[in-house]
Amino acid sequence: MIKKKKKKSYTEVYALGQYISMSAHKARRVIDQIRGRSYEEALMILELMPYRGCYPIFKLVYSAAANASHNKGFKETNLVISKAEVNQGNTVKKLKPRARGRSYPIKRSTCHITIVLEDISFYQQNEEYLMYLKKPGSSNENINLTCYDTYSSGGLWDKK
Repeated sequence: MIKKKKKKSYTEVYALGQYISMSAHKARRVIDQIRGRSYEEALMILELMPYRGCYPIFKLVYSAAANASHNKGFKETNLVISKAEVNQGNTVKKLKPRARGRSYPIKRSTCHITIVLEDISFYQQNEEYLMYLKKPGSSNENINLTCYDTYSSGGLWDKK
């Protein structure tokens, strides 16, 4: 079996939180609101949302931005959340004592959260080069410069 090597991007930085004591479904509810947004906008949304899962995600986004500024020298104003995913972790099983010597199982679910930030200033600097390639009359007229909206659709959740 041949494994393909993943191409390493020089504009991406990530932070990984493992074994966070929260169900993956509840974490996805928050993550879907910040995916595709800028770093500063995501922090504002996470501060104002009324869910318990916002705080660990807030810490992860903040940590990813700290990794970007310290390790790669990126500016925080140019960062965008390009990828945010939640995977289910281990389930912690405990036994709670009940009446008449019986026990009752308790299952605490955990999740793994990955936040990937991308520096968009790289693309803004190379935009002039792409415009140079797309001069009228040149042979490179088939370059597509369409920018798609990456913001998630839908407003804030109103259920708890």
